[in-house]
Amino acid sequence: MRLLYVFGLILAVRLASVFVVKTYFVPDEYWQSLEVAHKLTFGYGYLTWEWVQGIRSYVYPLAIAALYKLLALLQLDSAQLLVLLPRLLQALLTTYSDYRFYVWTGKRKWALFLILVPWFSFYTGSRTLANTLEASLITIALSYFPWHGEGTTYLWPAAICCFLRPTAAIIWLPLALYHLRKSRLSVLELILKRFFVIGLLVAGVGIAIDTYWHGQLIVTPWEFLKYNIFNNIGSFYGSHPWYWYFISGLPTVLGINTLPFIFGLVQTVRKSEKFPVSKQLLIAILVSLLVLSTVEHKELRFVSSLQPLCLYVASDVLSRWSYNASRTKLWLAAFFILLLNALPAWYFSTVHQKGPIELMPKLRDIAHEYRDERDHRANILFLMPCHSTPYYSHIHENVTMRFLTCEPNLQQQENFKDEADRFYDAPMHWLRSHIPVHPRTSLPTHVVLFDSLSDKISEFLTNYKLLHHIEHAEFVESRIGKAILVYQRLQSGEENAFNRKDFQDTEQPASAIEPEEALPSQNLFN
Repeated sequence: MRLLYVFGLILAVRLASVFVVKTYFVPDEYWQSLEVAHKLTFGYGYLTWEWVQGIRSYVYPLAIAALYKLLALLQLDSAQLLVLLPRLLQALLTTYSDYRFYVWTGKRKWALFLILVPWFSFYTGSRTLANTLEASLITIALSYFPWHGEGTTYLWPAAICCFLRPTAAIIWLPLALYHLRKSRLSVLELILKRFFVIGLLVAGVGIAIDTYWHGQLIVTPWEFLKYNIFNNIGSFYGSHPWYWYFISGLPTVLGINTLPFIFGLVQTVRKSEKFPVSKQLLIAILVSLLVLSTVEHKELRFVSSLQPLCLYVASDVLSRWSYNASRTKLWLAAFFILLLNALPAWYFSTVHQKGPIELMPKLRDIAHEYRDERDHRANILFLMPCHSTPYYSHIHENVTMRFLTCEPNLQQQENFKDEADRFYDAPMHWLRSHIPVHPRTSLPTHVVLFDSLSDKISEFLTNYKLLHHIEHAEFVESRIGKAILVYQRLQSGEENAFNRKDFQDTEQPASAIEPEEALPSQNLFN
């Protein structure tokens, strides 16, 4: 195939994902990239505890901030473009990495097919996640790795990747040892003149950038490892058994592509001399899975960087199998793989957890247009698990917003509970303690919550009317419902039918409402 045609095909798929994927995956897509860039560029926003403690590098957010600054200078910084353009930027990088994968594999058709169809790549390939960037850099580096001959070009993207995501070094350690062993150059020359020099330059630039923006001398990869690995802070956000990546994590990321990968694994183990590259990749995969399995906190995205390695192994064996397979078998295999990738790609990209993405334009309109009876702007309270939605990057209005925080136990306090846990333990007690109710204008103008919470705080919601009901997911979890609800505070002359009769009969006498804020006795709402 002509390379330009291949690049255009890959580009079309990745750009399609920008516009098709309209669902929520993980908080870091926004809170570790877009929100940071928005704060840097426009001066308002929210930085999570990771940025306060200095465990994140500013390198990736700065690239997005540069894009934001350009939009601001051109007076084109609409919320829509602030959301769209970073995803386009990431999609372009993913496109280039996919193209490099195709070149690396010897321009095989199976390689092109397998890099285009994975559901997880479509689902995450345009998301502004550090893990997506990591996977792209690893793929690019692997395409320049000296599998045949000499070369150290791969060290640049590999070093950048390790600086941004220190756990990526796990993949590169066995590959670097393989390079040292096979190279015609001396080990000392490679280490001192290539590895050390390139690593020092990348680290120096990265440390300089982070030191400037964090305001103190800091080595973010060390801070990352100290908090997440040595202090095991990640376990605060959940833990899985050691074998989770083997039986669930990696198979879920690969989806149906797990089958050709296992086929490739078996063939490589049986005939390793015929698959020298796949052999080294399998070693890197195994080492990575073993090391990552020792960490309690596990997520799908943490093994997404292994996907290109697995797909190489699969494409290598499928290309050889194709020589003797009938045309019918080839088409059936391709159709089977395509179909069973397309279904989860469609579902997770357009249906599952779509609520937060559909919510933000509605909140953007509220932030831009709403004024209460005293001409005050919107004041939005999120009563949801922390970071359940994007934030200022999707609203781009400097209005007051508050959410339930979930900072880990950094001070090692006994019986520690974060704010979100304290709220869900006793929602009404937390609201009475933290939210003033008199006069009514002191209440937040809007409250955002999952429908599973509404009955538990019905007393508080008597001061509000339902404004939006947004479908979210098909399955209810302990704190996450099937829909997201947006409530708007009642203004003078409005009356709310929501639970008012039951509430007045059992809890609140009419005299409890201040005269100037008193509601008419007749129900006018709905």
